[in-house]
Amino acid sequence: MLTRMILSTLVGLGWTLSAHATTKRYLVTFKTQTAFHQVAQSFKGGVSVMGSQTAQAIGNAAMDVKVLDKIGMLAITADSANIVQLENSADVARIEEEQFFPAPKPIGTFGDLAPASFRKATQMERPWGIDAVKAPEAWNVTKGQGVKVMVIDTGLDKTHPAIASRFVEGKSFMGGDETNFADDIGHGTHVSGTILADGANGGLVGVAPEADLYMAKVCGSLGCSTVAISQAVNWAVEKGVQVVNMSLGGPFMTYAEQQAYDAAEAAGVMIVAASGNDGKQKVSYPAAYTSNLAVGAVDSTLTKAEFSNWGPELDVVAPGVEVLSSVPQGTGRTSEVGINFGTGLETLKSTSFQGSAAIKVSGKPLVYAALGKPEDFSGKDLRGKVALIARGELLFADKAKNALAAGAEGIVIFNNAPGLIQGAITADGSELPIPVVMIEQTAGEKARDLLAAGKEVTTDMGVVPSDYASFQGTSMASPHAAGVAALVRGANPALTPAQVREIMKETATALTPNDQNQMGAGLVNAEAAVQRAQETNFLGRVAGF
Repeated sequence: MLTRMILSTLVGLGWTLSAHATTKRYLVTFKTQTAFHQVAQSFKGGVSVMGSQTAQAIGNAAMDVKVLDKIGMLAITADSANIVQLENSADVARIEEEQFFPAPKPIGTFGDLAPASFRKATQMERPWGIDAVKAPEAWNVTKGQGVKVMVIDTGLDKTHPAIASRFVEGKSFMGGDETNFADDIGHGTHVSGTILADGANGGLVGVAPEADLYMAKVCGSLGCSTVAISQAVNWAVEKGVQVVNMSLGGPFMTYAEQQAYDAAEAAGVMIVAASGNDGKQKVSYPAAYTSNLAVGAVDSTLTKAEFSNWGPELDVVAPGVEVLSSVPQGTGRTSEVGINFGTGLETLKSTSFQGSAAIKVSGKPLVYAALGKPEDFSGKDLRGKVALIARGELLFADKAKNALAAGAEGIVIFNNAPGLIQGAITADGSELPIPVVMIEQTAGEKARDLLAAGKEVTTDMGVVPSDYASFQGTSMASPHAAGVAALVRGANPALTPAQVREIMKETATALTPNDQNQMGAGLVNAEAAVQRAQETNFLGRVAGF
């Protein structure tokens, strides 16, 4: 999830700008529910100038009116010049122009860290986060069967093999074709897999693998729309959804959004949201609303992720680093590296880089190029060969650029510390025309030493398309918590959203340091939360109930 930025000049949806330079979308909220219902009646069958004076004014001003009757507001499309006549209406509380903030993206979109055999996930180990939140220990009670989960995000690859069996319905609220909720970014598909991938045939499994999936697309090429988000929340109430995941947001709140989330909670919809990725003591909205569960991120050592926002509004934390999940088919990247040290090809652990081409090369000689500086390639002809480069000093992107300029057909970077890391070799989402991978320190040093001794070392290496990828961000933590919420609601459907939030906080595993509420109540614990939800004496014991 990226920080929401308030645009200095607010813009309307791009699909209307070409025809109406000042046509924008607005949310209209009302001073009383009675006023709203009176106005809404005039538009149930479309735009009308009948009814109250306010309804007539809206009918005259708007080209399109959508009644969001579950959250008590209207979404209208109108010329900005016509909005003035509505501002002084006795019934209208506020008119909020549509705003956009950047679409959520993980911190780094990298190749997965799984073996190449995981590309199609015929057999996969459970992602570490599923065990960290103790989801399998809760599955003997419930796997979320019958629980409706809505992901409000960038869209979905509804045919992805890990989630197709769980998909029920999708809708776009970005304007234009409502049936086009395809995931052009990859974020919504990844989030959905973490919540409820079905685990069929040993494939990817989510926290609540038998829950039902609804997708509301609210983010596109222009970013995420505040009008679309309110429409999506209204749809969640219409569909009787029990859990909503929102891995998006930013630093400000609006009157309309507050009204939407309050209405959703009152209707029994539990909203789970990411705390933000600025690494600051400030929880983003919508996570910061009291009606929603705010989720921060930890890594596999249960240490707070450096990027994870915190503050008094933070409720819990969940796994958010190196989270393996589904992405639109073929858009992930997996590395494959084998090196012949002189005794036959040896398959090595590796990872790919963001910006690497999906290409494989075979039987290519390795050429050691030190740190990959321009002078390290001096006098070396890398045409038909693969550059072996040590990590350090230069950016990965600069190492790759220099190797490419020297004619390398591929690049193998070896770490300067134990293990593997992830990185990017382009900053704009583009791809270099050659594959770039990382291998572990010991293997790289072994190849370097053999080359220094005059031995030939060859490699089969490359990057191949995958249906899975490893992402990080509070965007990845939130769906773990949403999955646990689905299990809790599956164990006791009578619980209210406030009760589910309280259960999840009470049963969370406390983590330290937590002097500034960096960890909230702690790591969500599905086993303990489901057990608590089953306790017959819980209802009425929670404060306020």
